[in-house]
Amino acid sequence: MKQKALFISAVAALALSSVACSDDFFETSSKTTLNSETAYSNAETAEMALIGCYDGWQATISNEGIGFYLTSEIAADECFAGQGVGDATNYYPVDEFDLTTYPSALASLFDTDWSNYYAAIYRCNSLLVNESNIDWAGDETTHGRIIGECRGLRALLYFDLVRLFGNIPLLTEPSSDNIPQSTPAEVFSVIVEDLLYAIENIPEDSYNGTTINSTDGRFSKYAAEALLARVYLFYTGYYGAELSVTKSQVIEYLQDVIDNGGYELETEYANLWMPACTEDASTSDTYAWSTTYKGKYYNSDGWHAGYDGNLSKEYVLNLKFNSTQDYNGNLDGLCFQVYLGTRNVSQPPFATGWGISNPNPRFVEEYADDPRIEHSVVDYEAIGFESLSNFSNCTSDSREYTGYGIKKFAPLCFADGTRESVGFAIGEQHMNITYYLDWPIIRYADVLLMQAELQESATYLNEVQTARGVTTTSYSKENIIKERACEFAFEGIRYWDLLRYEQNGAYAAEKIAEMQDGVTVLTGGVEVKTTFDASNFTAKKGLMFIPSNEITLSDNVLVQNEGW
Repeated sequence: MKQKALFISAVAALALSSVACSDDFFETSSKTTLNSETAYSNAETAEMALIGCYDGWQATISNEGIGFYLTSEIAADECFAGQGVGDATNYYPVDEFDLTTYPSALASLFDTDWSNYYAAIYRCNSLLVNESNIDWAGDETTHGRIIGECRGLRALLYFDLVRLFGNIPLLTEPSSDNIPQSTPAEVFSVIVEDLLYAIENIPEDSYNGTTINSTDGRFSKYAAEALLARVYLFYTGYYGAELSVTKSQVIEYLQDVIDNGGYELETEYANLWMPACTEDASTSDTYAWSTTYKGKYYNSDGWHAGYDGNLSKEYVLNLKFNSTQDYNGNLDGLCFQVYLGTRNVSQPPFATGWGISNPNPRFVEEYADDPRIEHSVVDYEAIGFESLSNFSNCTSDSREYTGYGIKKFAPLCFADGTRESVGFAIGEQHMNITYYLDWPIIRYADVLLMQAELQESATYLNEVQTARGVTTTSYSKENIIKERACEFAFEGIRYWDLLRYEQNGAYAAEKIAEMQDGVTVLTGGVEVKTTFDASNFTAKKGLMFIPSNEITLSDNVLVQNEGW
């Protein structure tokens, strides 16, 4: 019955939003009678199981503890932990790599995330181990696509886990056994094998840039090729070792995405981010948006796939969310979006939130001349927020207020302060959970910049720079680093880039200390200086701590990461 529940919840909650799939994608039989004997009987039930895998991936955020992407921002030089003065400082160990800032975080901060990831991997493994039991009716194209998507998702899940924790249990079959941790080399070997299978078996015409309106969120051959390049760059950089796939092969795979994927850079960078290109167009009795957003969004007349009816062809892989998350176990929202709003005070179109992951002024200032920063960061002083009569309600209740917020994913409200979800009466209309923006996992800009880095050529670097309206530069490691910092600011990519630029995160330790130590911020309305000791970081090599609850539950089979 446990397996039966997985697939029923997968069909009900779904990892893919309604604007990304045709109705017939959901037309499956026996929705309430699946069990461990029938769940993997034919291609139709295998497709349902695959959606369960997507649903498990989605739950790593919609059911998050701290979550991979919020962790990535707080740990990087881009942001400080923030939070409220009355909140536990449980995110500070991630920000400062110092467990003394909140010792009890060791037990459970990543507990939910650890469970979520292994639950999602369990779903993938359950489908994969039953591959030979499924009657594919001779349709090897469908067979290869479904198993390819599943293996691509498993690769992505393990890639997140191994980057966070280093030595992790490696399960390739559904199991609840306590097993020792595998080495990163062993985990990355499975990741590469899974991605190579996905590349070879997901048909190129199944999902690509030209089909994105109907297939957004699906794991494509091209997503596998791009993710393989990201895996290669991280592993060879951070570990200083080679993989079973070569640099020349990775270059060929990226070139396939460029030549045949049908993806394009968005002509206006702001159009990739709803809060950066949306204005309140409401009247006294109707709420509406005036927007040029090229993603999925909601307006007074319902759901839209891009303001012109088309999603951006720059999205290679999106993690899909919806507005129907509730407190009854239905999980499908980008629930940490509320974290990014200022505490207690709205300055429309930006709504209140929890004041977490506040942008670092030094980071903003370092890249201030780049036009992308304007669309990535909210400058609260510039929009008049700090002149409001009740501004002190924010600062008196905030830790590490910096004067900036993350614009790309900011919670939104109308001119009168009504939240978007309330004005449109969507979902639970709850400020903590009713958020639906999709998270871009891989954009075409990343494909081009990874290719520029691997080829050590300015050609694709300049293509991105020209599209973004910035001065083109020659190829150098320094120019690639700066370009990636601006292009992918606050998307959960920067931290992993910093780690891979030198073995064991040596560059990251130096850069984060330079950016985060001694910055003036407001905590409880009082100026304080932030601290960051690079030695804390280097002792841990940039890895997070395995939740001690999990170590206890494993009967101490699991071993804590060095330095924690």
